Amino acid sequence: MSTETITIRPRQGWRSVDFAELWRYRELLLALSTRDIKVRYKQTVLGVAWAVIQPLTAMVVFTLIFGGLAKIPSDGLPYPVFVFSGLLAWNFFSAAVAASGTSLLSAGGMISKVYFPRIIVPLATIGVSMVDFAVAVIILLVLMLIYGVPFTPGIVLVPIFFVGLMLTAIGVGTWLAAVTVAYRDFRFVIPFMLQIWMYVTPVIYPLSFIPERFQWLLKLNPILGWVEGIRASFLGRAVQWDLVGISLAITVVLLVVGIRYFEHAERRFADII
Repeated sequence: MSTETITIRPRQGWRSVDFAELWRYRELLLALSTRDIKVRYKQTVLGVAWAVIQPLTAMVVFTLIFGGLAKIPSDGLPYPVFVFSGLLAWNFFSAAVAASGTSLLSAGGMISKVYFPRIIVPLATIGVSMVDFAVAVIILLVLMLIYGVPFTPGIVLVPIFFVGLMLTAIGVGTWLAAVTVAYRDFRFVIPFMLQIWMYVTPVIYPLSFIPERFQWLLKLNPILGWVEGIRASFLGRAVQWDLVGISLAITVVLLVVGIRYFEHAERRFADII
């Protein structure tokens, strides 16, 4: 019986992603994603209900404080529906970035013993966030029915903006995953960074709430176009394609920089993790 010997050697300089290799390890990616989903929901008191309770609780709190007490406008929409459509996108992004940012530390034992494309580890963490997003979409559709917000053909654009949001999360998450391996205190920086990031993203307030002379600063936010695009698609508003274009350009830069830095740092993971 013949055997095949595979020799693994480090490549020098910057490297690009070997998509053929990723495809060969697709079953590992699926297995890790499935494992994370089972761990998240199987041995818990609330189980899948947590994916419902968490965004609904946030919506109620934001509605009472910002919609009720602070009287923040919602572009003529019921505030609960308005804020939940923003939370839908934000919760996916923040959960994906937080999980992928610390994923390599959690998989240290596997990384130091077995060879596989290391980028699979942060990519696999996206699966749980995708399940939460799907559950949140159902909740939003129910809220739209309750508050009489009509469904429009624009809803078919949601997957396009979701893919953009996911690519942004991958770019940021892979960079943070590599940085966190070398600088462990970044584990504590990530939650703080995401908390600040949420308040500079029009989740609980509309973009029009910000004075026009300062709006250009918010437009540098890479997820602004995706969040606004998802909200507009669900709620039947006109999509601001200029914001989508800016987010797309920044996302491409983040994706390239994040993945290339990850590939550059990957050769040292087994030694320092």
